[in-house]
Amino acid sequence: MSEPESPELIDSRDIDPEFINQIIEAGADRIRSCIQCGTCTAVCPSGRRTAFRTRQLIRKAILGLKDEVVSNSDLWLCTTCYTCLERCPREIKITDAILTMRNIAVREGYMLPPHKNISKKLIKTGHAVPLDKANQVKRKKLGLEEIPPTVHAHEAALKDVVNIIESTGFRDLIESKGKEG
Repeated sequence: MSEPESPELIDSRDIDPEFINQIIEAGADRIRSCIQCGTCTAVCPSGRRTAFRTRQLIRKAILGLKDEVVSNSDLWLCTTCYTCLERCPREIKITDAILTMRNIAVREGYMLPPHKNISKKLIKTGHAVPLDKANQVKRKKLGLEEIPPTVHAHEAALKDVVNIIESTGFRDLIESKGKEG
């Protein structure tokens, strides 16, 4: 008879006490009051169809397991619907915490390939969704101008978008080799 698996132990070298402070400073100031009730996981529409477990991610963040959180591809499964915040009995800004964790992940070099591709489109065109012929036809059928009144129609606005991308360092984050979550 084989022995049952023991729970995974946390090594103190894996704990980054500043990680939770970064999340708190970014606006999720009540995150330490989480009672691990699981409401966030239960109401998560993404969690119904994927392996995303909000409660686990929040718990790991509170414990300071930064490397485990930022390298976890589940971090990118949140749809930012804010249902977890609406239902949280402690009124924790869970979605804001997840967005902060994503920002930290990107700075650490972790980003999923689809997110990188969308970001590259944003850098190139000023839009995450391309304005291809099919979209132009759909717009026309809906009675809209084929080219929306955005950077597609205003070339100078695209230069402004590119300036923002350059000044914030967004291009560097996206074009760095980085790691895949």
